[in-house]
Amino acid sequence: MTNLTNENLLYPSLFAEQAKDIDVSFEFFPPKDEKMEENLWTSIRKLEPLHPKMVSVTYGAGGSTRERTHATISRILKETDLVPAAHLTCVAATRGEIDDIAREYWDMGVRHIVALRGDMPEAGAAYAPHPEGYHNAADLVAGLKKIGDFNLSVAAYPECHPDSENQKTDIDNLKRKIDGGASQAITQYFFDVDMYFRFMDKVLAAGITVPVIPGIMPVTNFSQARNFSARCGTSIPKWLENLFAGLDLRPEIRRHVAATVASELCMRLYQGGVKNFHFYTLNRSELTTSICHFLGVRPKGENQ
Repeated sequence: MTNLTNENLLYPSLFAEQAKDIDVSFEFFPPKDEKMEENLWTSIRKLEPLHPKMVSVTYGAGGSTRERTHATISRILKETDLVPAAHLTCVAATRGEIDDIAREYWDMGVRHIVALRGDMPEAGAAYAPHPEGYHNAADLVAGLKKIGDFNLSVAAYPECHPDSENQKTDIDNLKRKIDGGASQAITQYFFDVDMYFRFMDKVLAAGITVPVIPGIMPVTNFSQARNFSARCGTSIPKWLENLFAGLDLRPEIRRHVAATVASELCMRLYQGGVKNFHFYTLNRSELTTSICHFLGVRPKGENQ
């Protein structure tokens, strides 16, 4: 009888070796009402013991959540030991207005900003800069660096931004953002590990050496993920669609599938040398906590 131990398996488990030295960060969005705020803060409290490197708070299209983003950042600073990063975009605001917001964040104690071009308030509308505003994210990065020595994160797109002519122009734009003062990039979410590494080969060839952190989005609702992916340019592989087929009314199985898929994605990235992960939590803690457990990111005191 064959002895099937981990030592002589041809393809050992992705999780056979404990991951080490991993940093995680989490993204939240500002709540619209009291119930959503309660859900947000339940998630923050459950994820706080994982000691993320930072937590970011998004900024709605056209600055539509500006006050709620500010309020969420303020509360994180006052009530937690977390390091908040405020999203800031160029859309529908003058340079002076954006500069004032950045100065307010600096005065609050915020030192990390996620600087983005942003989307127009009207869904599907072509991007147009404010006539007196920052033209794009690279312009915004340079402007923010004049206000304070912020740690600036910017966006990167393994599958190319929908508005970019091709991947070369997209990576050239990323380099302008880095050259302007950004210290790291966070990618749009993706489901193809090999594509991320091919993208990184091109990024390094372009002379970009700052961390390019993969964005991870656990799929909780496949229909929503498919619709959003169509808008942001993320491809949905057929195998992923097959996994979620028939699970619309089976939430428990759907959560197990989501956690398994995202955990495998992260471990394959880890085996390729990645040790930083940014999770799009959608203001939920359960899946992110499960994936972090697989990665060995656990509250202090738990077995590592």
